[in-house]
Amino acid sequence: SCKNNLYYISMVTWFIGLSRSGKSTLSKILYDKLKLKVDNLILIDGDIIRNILGNDLGHTIEDRRENARRISQLTKFLADQNIHVIAAVLSIFPEWQKWNRENIKNYSEIYLKVPMEVLKQRDKNGLYIEAEKGNIKNVVGVDIPFPEPIHSDLIIDNDRNDHNYEKMISKVLELEKIKNI
Repeated sequence: SCKNNLYYISMVTWFIGLSRSGKSTLSKILYDKLKLKVDNLILIDGDIIRNILGNDLGHTIEDRRENARRISQLTKFLADQNIHVIAAVLSIFPEWQKWNRENIKNYSEIYLKVPMEVLKQRDKNGLYIEAEKGNIKNVVGVDIPFPEPIHSDLIIDNDRNDHNYEKMISKVLELEKIKNI
């Protein structure tokens, strides 16, 4: 329930983007802002869910597909219990994005669009460089395609290194489904 005891339908805000696009950072900022006025709010991060479930999946297409299923169904389960969810997930499967739209009420999708050159500059762990050299396999954006989402409610070009997260979050907060909580 809301701190002012109003009842409402829960909302789901789903951040999509490649590694180093800003999904985790923006979702955490949004969580911190909304938590001030909403009690029943959780943040789901794809990597954290992997850890919670015992890291039983690798990063192959098949394992990524299973992880997508788990996260989407967990999100629906929580939303159906009137819990607001913010999710930060790579989301490389258009069929699961479609499933989310069709099965999760009050769903908003935000795509963080960043060119690969910028992602590489931000990548302090060298994930993309090592994948391009062939030292790491199953990296989305290198040897696993990243189909850009085509039905996002909001696209944020996060292609600069002087991140203005407040400006980005203000765009997110203007989404109708988020304004109504």
